[in-house]
Amino acid sequence: MSDPSVRYQQARPAVPVLHEQRLDEVLGAAPERGQWRYRPRRVGMVWRSKVFRAGAVIVALVLCGLVILALVREQTGPEGFLVGLGLAVLPVPLLMAAFRWLDRVEPGPWRNLIFSFAWGACAAALVAIIANSFATRWIATATADPAGADTLGATVIAPVVEESAKAAAVLLIFLFRRREFGGVVDGIVVAGFTATGFAFTENILYLGNAFGEDQQLGSSGFASVTAGTFFVRIVMSPFAHPLFTVLTGLGFGFATVSARRHRGRRIALPVLGLLLAMGLHALWNGSSAFGPYGFYAVYGIVMVPAFGLVTWLAIWSRQRELRTLAAELPAYAAAGWLTPAEPTALSSMRARGMARDLARHWQQDRTRGRAAARAVAEYESFATSLAGLRRRARHGAVGPDFGARERELLHHLWQRRDIAAPALTHAARLTSHRPPTHHYRHQPPPYGNGHGYGSGQGYGYGHGYGYGGPVPQQPYSGPPHSHRRPPQ
Repeated sequence: MSDPSVRYQQARPAVPVLHEQRLDEVLGAAPERGQWRYRPRRVGMVWRSKVFRAGAVIVALVLCGLVILALVREQTGPEGFLVGLGLAVLPVPLLMAAFRWLDRVEPGPWRNLIFSFAWGACAAALVAIIANSFATRWIATATADPAGADTLGATVIAPVVEESAKAAAVLLIFLFRRREFGGVVDGIVVAGFTATGFAFTENILYLGNAFGEDQQLGSSGFASVTAGTFFVRIVMSPFAHPLFTVLTGLGFGFATVSARRHRGRRIALPVLGLLLAMGLHALWNGSSAFGPYGFYAVYGIVMVPAFGLVTWLAIWSRQRELRTLAAELPAYAAAGWLTPAEPTALSSMRARGMARDLARHWQQDRTRGRAAARAVAEYESFATSLAGLRRRARHGAVGPDFGARERELLHHLWQRRDIAAPALTHAARLTSHRPPTHHYRHQPPPYGNGHGYGSGQGYGYGHGYGYGGPVPQQPYSGPPHSHRRPPQ
């Protein structure tokens, strides 16, 4: 009897070599399950523990949230706070859904997005309220001109403080979650979630104060201050804060895909993005100083075109990720890691969604169907990360850990290929002829009889993405599921 782990390693194809690199310099044999160590463990001091650091971040954000809640409630009053909260929450799901849609090609982990939103709503908002109030009072005392201090605070102090506070969230994820920050789209999404959280808290404050003013004046209806504030902040410009901070996110995103030898560029791009965010924010806040129609002029001439340009850039970056899949993955298909049809399917959002549906409907029960669809979604995400990693390697934007990162991604793909490869291959065949996208349930399952997606023994590994019975035959021509190495 031969060792199953040895048989598994022999079945793995070789990795396509980048440029003149030797194969053994790019990827070695995958270790056994008990030896998976893609990042060294840090031991010793307690603050190096992941659990401790995560707990410290959560506690800090919760404390900031409680403080900001007390400050906003004190300024608006209980009724104003509830009204502001109910109105301010309306654009949040729409903005989050838009940014999440943009991130569908290579979805980032929700923990990063939740952290970004919480940072914007709690930490950045708290810093902005305290710093803006202190600076405005100091200027008013120094100049004995409260009106001028308010104008200077809104047009100079607020943009600098607020954009710096929001940019801190992007910087933290850029530094400490580098593997999950792969390019321009990630910068846009992280910045968008951060700014959405900040705008949410700020809108509660503005709308709550407007409601309190209406209560004192006795005004109501469309002529009320609350209605006017709601129209300007929620209807006309819910994208204002996300637009400002996305400029910072773009700077970090472009820095990520820049070559490592261009250190000056990698530092200058985030700084340039932050300066552009501050400048656009200052222009927006100071638009009322340009006369009675200054606000509308800035809105129509600057804000709307800038929003359209950034939206176009975001969608273009999303499509570029799909084009990267089509350009980089054929090398892995030629080496035997993917089937010939998979690069085409993975570069099409329609085929990717169809593959998840096929994997779900091919299973015998709902639980296995959900697990199969989740495995295909994970496979698609890992494949996207692999293509992006290889593209950045071609441009010199990866570090010396490229081989380990590529090995890790290929390992995750190999774990899920039994369930994902048939679904993606079949989806590629269906989308190439563009047939009706219904009756998935009547498509013949490619997994044999009685071998659903479960937690059996697969390829020398323990419980995971294997099968409970013998390895089934796949409905495509490609590297067979045998224990011999495919021809190079």
